[in-house]
Amino acid sequence: MAREAASAEARPARPQSGRTGERPLHEVKFLTVAEVASVMAVSKMTVYRLVHNGHLPAIRVGRSFRVPEHAVHEYLRESLAANAESTA
Repeated sequence: MAREAASAEARPARPQSGRTGERPLHEVKFLTVAEVASVMAVSKMTVYRLVHNGHLPAIRVGRSFRVPEHAVHEYLRESLAANAESTA
């Protein structure tokens, strides 16, 4: 019992918001793979590849994935910036 308390004190506190940035979790909008594919104008298979390769964060809900909407916009912004750098 005392050992559990000591190890809890030694661990740093986890941020409340986790990987969703500064927003509370109840304010994060999650998109389905089909919705992400529509926003990005790509196939669902491309979205699955991005998720499985770690390029697009997602959570698993049952047998399906949900992607935070802000992550899609961030990915597109970063891709656009990288594309602009390579053509400049």
